[in-house]
Amino acid sequence: MDALDLARLQFAATTVYHFFFVPLTLGLSILLAIMQTAYWRTNNPLYRRMAQFWGKLFVINFAMGVVTGIVQEFQFGMNWSEYSRFMGDIFGAPLAIEALVAFFLESTFLGVWIFGWDRLPKGVHLFSIWMVALGANISALWILIANSFMQQPVGYVLRGGRAEMDSFWELITNPNIAVQYPHVIASGITTAGFFVLGISAWHLLRKTEHHEFFARSARMAAVYATIGVVAVTLVGHSQAQHMVETQPMKMAAAEGLFESEDPAGLSLLTIGDWEQRREVFSIRIPGALSFLSYNRFEGEVRGIHDLQAEYEATYGEGKNYIPPVAFTYWNFRAMVGAGLLMLALAFYALYHVLRDRLPQQRRFLRLLVYAIALPYIANTAGWFMTEVGRQPWIVFGLQRVEDAVSPNVTTGMVGLSLVLFVLLYGVLMAADVYLLAKFGRLGPTEATPAAEPVAA
Repeated sequence: MDALDLARLQFAATTVYHFFFVPLTLGLSILLAIMQTAYWRTNNPLYRRMAQFWGKLFVINFAMGVVTGIVQEFQFGMNWSEYSRFMGDIFGAPLAIEALVAFFLESTFLGVWIFGWDRLPKGVHLFSIWMVALGANISALWILIANSFMQQPVGYVLRGGRAEMDSFWELITNPNIAVQYPHVIASGITTAGFFVLGISAWHLLRKTEHHEFFARSARMAAVYATIGVVAVTLVGHSQAQHMVETQPMKMAAAEGLFESEDPAGLSLLTIGDWEQRREVFSIRIPGALSFLSYNRFEGEVRGIHDLQAEYEATYGEGKNYIPPVAFTYWNFRAMVGAGLLMLALAFYALYHVLRDRLPQQRRFLRLLVYAIALPYIANTAGWFMTEVGRQPWIVFGLQRVEDAVSPNVTTGMVGLSLVLFVLLYGVLMAADVYLLAKFGRLGPTEATPAAEPVAA
C-alpha cells in the first residue's frame, strides 16, 4: 500500500470512530431536553431522574466525540495538504463557524446544565439543555454544509488552481443539504431511541428495582425511535432521488447496475464480476429502481458503463471514474437492511407501548437489547456508501483523491500514525463502551434535590 491508500484508510478509520459518537449526541440531546421539559411542566421527580440518568450517559458519549473529532481536522493539513490548498477558502468557513458558534454554544451550555442542578431556576436550567440540543444539531449542519460542497459543488469559482468562494449564500443553501441534513438528524433520533430502548429493555428483563423508571423511559424511547426511523426512511427516499440527479454513478454502483435500464429493477441480490464490470446473476424487483428514482415505475436509470463513457467525455479520457462497486453495493444493503429491521422493531415496540404491555414481552425485550447495534451499523454503512461511492472524486467533478494527498508525506509516516491512531481510538472506544455499559447497568440514583432552586 502506498501513502495515498494509507491516508485514505487513516481518515476512514478516524471518521468511523468519530461518527460512532455523533448520532447519539444529536438524538439524545433532544430527548434529554424533552424529558426535562416534562419535569418542568409536571414537577414529577421521575422525569428529573430520567434527565439526570440519561444525561450522564450523554456526557460520556459527548466527551469521547470531542476527543475523536479534534484529530480529524489536523489530518487535512497532515495527509491532505493539496486538498486543503484547493478547498481551504470554501471548506474553512463552515468549519470555523461550526467551532466558534455551534460547538461553543453546545459545550458552554452543557457545563451550565451539568453544574446547574439546584443552583439555577428550573426554567433557566431547562433553557440550558435546549441550547445544548440546538448547538449540537447546528454543529452538524455546518459540518454537512462543508461536506455537501464535496458532494455537489456550488457557489465557487476556479482561480489560480483553487476553488474560491463566490457566493456564501449558495454555499449554505446547497440543495444537497436539504436531503442530507434531515437524514443525519433523523438517524441521530433513531440512534438515541434504540439506545434508550435497549438499555431500558435490559433492566425490564432483569426486573430491577427501577421498573417504573425504565418502563417510562422505554415508552418514550419507542415513540422517539419510531418517529426517527420513519423520518429516515422518508428522507432517504428523497436523498436517493437527489443522488440519481447529481451523482448517478453512486446510485449505479449501489445497485450493481452495469447497463442502463428503462424501467430499472431494484436489486435484491446481485452477484457480479466486479473486476470485469459485468453482472453474473441478479434478482431484481421490476421497475422498483425507477420508482425509487422518479416516483414512477418507468424511467431510465443509467448504468456504470454508460456513465463511465459520459464522464470520460466530460472530465477527460483514459481515467477510471467508477467507485469500488462491490463495497458500495453491500454497504448500501447493510444500511437499508438495518433500517428496515429497525422500522419493524420500532413499530412492534410502539404497538406494545400503546397496549401498555411492553414490559411483559420478554423475548422481544431481549431482542431490543441487541438492537442497540442496528443504528450504528446503518450509520457506518451509510457514511461508507456516501463517501466511497463518490470515488474517485474527493470534490465531485473538481478534484480527484490522488490529487489531494500531501506530496511530501511518506508511506512510513502515514503507516506509523495510522497504527497509533487505531490503537488510541480503539482504547477510547473500549473505554466509552465500558463506561456506558457500567453506568447503564447501575441505573438511576435515588438522589433528591438538596434544596429548592433559587427564585427566578
